[in-house]
Amino acid sequence: MLNKLKALACMAAVALSSGVMAQEELKIGGIGSLSGGGTAWGIALQRGVQMAVDEVNAAGGLKVGDKTYKPRLVMFDDQYTAAGGRLAADRLINVEQTKFIIGPIGSPSVLGAVAVTSPASVLLLSNGFAPSILKNEAKSPYNFRAMNSTVEFGPAMVKWYRQNFPTIKKVALIAPNDAVGQAVVPQLEQYYRDNGFEVWKELYDRGSKEFTPLITRMMAQGVDLLDLNSNAPGEAGLLLKQARQSGFKGKIWQVGGPSVDEIMGIAGPLAEGFISLNVFDFSMPESQKFVATYRAKYGDGVINAQAPGWYNAALNMFEAMRRAGSTDVTKVRDALQKLDGYDAGLFGPVKWGGMGDYGVDHQLLLRFWIVEVKDGKIITRAAISPEKR
Repeated sequence: MLNKLKALACMAAVALSSGVMAQEELKIGGIGSLSGGGTAWGIALQRGVQMAVDEVNAAGGLKVGDKTYKPRLVMFDDQYTAAGGRLAADRLINVEQTKFIIGPIGSPSVLGAVAVTSPASVLLLSNGFAPSILKNEAKSPYNFRAMNSTVEFGPAMVKWYRQNFPTIKKVALIAPNDAVGQAVVPQLEQYYRDNGFEVWKELYDRGSKEFTPLITRMMAQGVDLLDLNSNAPGEAGLLLKQARQSGFKGKIWQVGGPSVDEIMGIAGPLAEGFISLNVFDFSMPESQKFVATYRAKYGDGVINAQAPGWYNAALNMFEAMRRAGSTDVTKVRDALQKLDGYDAGLFGPVKWGGMGDYGVDHQLLLRFWIVEVKDGKIITRAAISPEKR
């Protein structure tokens, strides 16, 4: 019996030294639209973060100081609404006891979540275009934007369009009448006017499915270009499809998104000639490992271009924990702010910006691409790196 106890003790010591028993679970909160118009984005977030979690755990866990953690994603659906974002954040913080959250996507959901995470000093890496997400009284101490917003890509895209399509005179901005449209439309209107365009605009109720009357009014204005701007994939696809079905012959593009594959799925051949922002180039050599891992786990369907971005955001958060040597939120926040130069492998070295626009350098500046649907395929027209402001 004594020998058996000694053997068990020896096995326990070996296991402990190998790190098997030393691991503690570390909950990573996830908020995304798993239902509603932004479903493609929510699934992309969930899958991208889960891939980062799987990668860290397959390597033996997340080593932070003298501890090794096993990250676990706890995901909640915000239904692409402000109330949903707030409720998801509340449950993650007060029920699941999470200190680190990735997501949501979309200004209403993000602003709802920030109202909960900021007072609780919970670290949030989100993606919504409203400037108030970062530019607010709290100075966004624990809130970071993990992808470019309209402020970062809008001016460069509109300038590119003017240079490449000099005959276009009048643009239509059609957007939801919520925090997204109310924030983005005035920004884009100014960018267009600065580049010599006339602008016609109209807002609609979020969740609308029938856009024909609105499109008819747009066509009566002599519009040359329809900008789908920050519309969610489902609504953007319907707008494009119904515009073409209504006889609109002008050009259609999207300074926002990104959801080119999903829009092609909705509009089919009517998407031909559509130009859009894309936040990732799957043809790059460095993307092939990500694509292969994604295919092995999730199959051969469409990979939304936001998935690599959320994978990147999660790896950045994990690296900040390693550098902090702690899971103390403030220490991780401080390490994340100093992460410039770290390269997780897909987007190049980390570069924070935003001080000039938001009063805080919590805006991650990422390369982005302008793409076009041609002969049923997505081709790259330009690659752009935003400048630090």
